[in-house]
This record gives sequence, structure tokens and C-alpha cells, in this order.
Amino acid sequence: MQDSAHLLRTRRFLPIFATQFLGAFNDNLFRTSMVMLVIYGIYRNPQQEATFSAIAGGLFILPFFLLSALAGQWADERDKAQIVRIVKTAEILIMIVGAAGLLLHNVPLLLLALCAMGVHSTFFGPIKYAILPQHLRDDEVLAGTGLVEAGTYIGILGGTLLGGILVLQNPDGSFHAEWAAAAVLLVAVVGWITGRQVPPAPPDRNAPPFRFDWHIVRASIRLVSATLHIPRLFLAIIAISFFWAMGAVLAAQFPPLVKNALGADQTVATLFLATFSIGVAVGSVAINRLLGGKVSARYSPMSALLMGLFVLDLFRRVKGWPPAADSLRDLGDFLAMPNSWMIVIDLLGVAIAGGMFVVPLYAFLTTSVPKAETARTIAANNIVNSGLMVAATLVLTAAIATGVSVADSLLIVAAGSMVAAWLGWKLHLACD
Repeated sequence: MQDSAHLLRTRRFLPIFATQFLGAFNDNLFRTSMVMLVIYGIYRNPQQEATFSAIAGGLFILPFFLLSALAGQWADERDKAQIVRIVKTAEILIMIVGAAGLLLHNVPLLLLALCAMGVHSTFFGPIKYAILPQHLRDDEVLAGTGLVEAGTYIGILGGTLLGGILVLQNPDGSFHAEWAAAAVLLVAVVGWITGRQVPPAPPDRNAPPFRFDWHIVRASIRLVSATLHIPRLFLAIIAISFFWAMGAVLAAQFPPLVKNALGADQTVATLFLATFSIGVAVGSVAINRLLGGKVSARYSPMSALLMGLFVLDLFRRVKGWPPAADSLRDLGDFLAMPNSWMIVIDLLGVAIAGGMFVVPLYAFLTTSVPKAETARTIAANNIVNSGLMVAATLVLTAAIATGVSVADSLLIVAAGSMVAAWLGWKLHLACD
């Protein structure tokens, strides 16, 4: 088995990797710039800010519910490389609207662009995994999937950090985002260029034909039902969905956990985000080494258990953390505290184990079905993922409303890890 990095030197992988990386980077660059501008530069009312955050989150995730079935069918029916070109052209048009919103401080334009980026991600999502079995050998699919997942998280981190930097404050206290507007347009253009280098990936003309269903609800139900009635696919999709549900809970808790439980400022929250993103990237690449390129759920149960153990240790340390005295601790003050590095290590362990857990499952989805059905399988997975992420967020909201503390909510993630380990074990028994 060759090292997975060799794929980055091939045209059959590098363009789709770069296009996906730039898409994740630009998505988070725009979203972070928008949030920074709106929260700090437009709205100064907590109720308005909370309403904006809720609307923005709903608008971004709504296309995954409504359009994933159409995206999966389209990707299996057409040349996937051609769809990449169409989607990346659309991104430039979307970012023109988004850049106008940033320049004009226009909230409706910003929300329109955000929703359109959700549509963009919905249609690109099935392709980034489904195209790999067409361009890679069987013993390279796991490595390619790991690199795509790693690149996604590094892109998320980079876009988030840059988005926070490029929204600047004027001497009078107002904010401006000219550099952010230019950046989202530039990245969209570079993504369009890399997307044009993706080699052709035509549909399998020998595969049984299927009828394209434009009815959104019926197509979604049929797509999910057709996938989940196969036991091994059901287990893989539900296990992946539990991973994303736990990730949604952790992501939602990072800011309040840092501020209210650890008494630290936004620089520590940034450290947590960077640690989590890097950890998932490391785990995504490392699992290929452990499995020797073979697609297998062998390490998924152990990885999920490790996630749970690291979360429990994180919970233990956060519960015993001394409160801040007068002001929030900055990064230097936080790292000078006893056991602060153990909290960072716990978070890194959660992320590495998470990457090791989820990457083989994505590779399994794309290699256990005919190549003519891979995009629809990923689309069905995206629908279920979105549903469980929303459900997990609602459970978290309800728990906090009943008096559960931010630190105690980590136990929800630990419990979810145990369920994910059980699902991974069942999948291992069924397929390995």
C-alpha cells in the first residue's frame, strides 16, 4: 500500500480534493464574516442576534432536507465532473450576492447568499465522495476519503479564522468587510478553476435505468427507504449520523463552554476549534494506515469508545474548573492554569477518534453499492444526518431549558458515543 499522500500528486484526485477544500474554506469564510459583521456591526440587541442566528442556521440546513434527493439523482444520472463545473460557476454568482451583502451591510442579501450556499453544498456533497470510486482503485478509496475529510476540516478551520480576521473595526466602533467581500469572490473563482480540472466521471451506461423523480418529498422518502432497508447500509448511515449529531452538540457548546464553564474568552474558543479541526484531520488520515487501505469497520467501535472516554474526562475536568475572578481569561492565562493542557488533549483525543470512526464508514457507503448508485446513497445519508443533527440540537436546547448546565451537556455526547460504538460493532460483525 502506498502512502495516501501520493494521491495528491495525481490529477484523478488532486482537483476534486482542492475543489472540496476551497468550497469548505469559502463556505466558512463567508459564514464567519457574515456572523461577525451582523452580530458586532449591525445588530446590538441580544434578541435580534439570537433571532438572526436561528434563522441563519435554519436557512443553511433547509436545502439538505429538501434537495438532497434531487442532488443524488442528478449526480448518478449525469457526468459528476460536469456537475462540479456547474456548481462552482453557481458559487461565483452566489458570492457576488454575498459580497454585496457584506459591502452594503444588507442582512436580507446575506441570508439569501447563505441559503444559496446551502443549496450549493447540498448538490456538491454527494459528488465529493461518490466520485472517488470512479477515479481511484479499490485500495485507494479509503485513503482518498480520509484526505477529503481531513481537507474539509482544515478548510473549515482556515475559513473560520480568516473570516474573523477580515471583518475590521473602524475608529468610530462600526465594522467594515471589504476585504472579506473580496476574499469570498477570489476563493470562489479559484474553486471554479480547480473544478474545471476534475477528470470526467460519466454515469455507468450499463446500470439499470432509473426514473428521475422531481417530487421532493416522495423522492426523499423513496431514497431513504431504498437505502435503509439494507441492513449494512442502515447501520453505516445511522452510525455516521450519530457522529454528526454529537459533533453538532459539541460545536454548539464550544462558545458557552469556554465562556461560562472555563471562564475564558474567544481566543480560547478559537484554540478549541483549531484543536478539533486538526484532530479530525489527523484521525482521518491515520485510519488509512491502521487499516492498510482496506475498507473496514474494524476500528469503528474502539474509536467511538475512545471518543466517549475522552468526553467523560473532559467533563470531569470542566466540572472541577475554578471560576474566573473578575474578567475572562485570555489564551495565555488559560494555558497557564493547572490541567489546561489536559483539556486540550481531551478535545484532541475526541477529534482524532472521531476522524478514525467516521472515515471508514463513508468509504464503506461508496464501495458497498454499485457505482451507479453511490451519489444517491450519499444523498440519503445526508438527509438522515441532517435530521439527527437537528434532533440532537433540539435535545440539547430542551436539556439546557430544564436546567442542565453546559458542562453536564457533555454527558449527552458521551452517551451518544456509546450508541455509536454499538452501531459500529454491529456493522463490523455484519460486513468484516
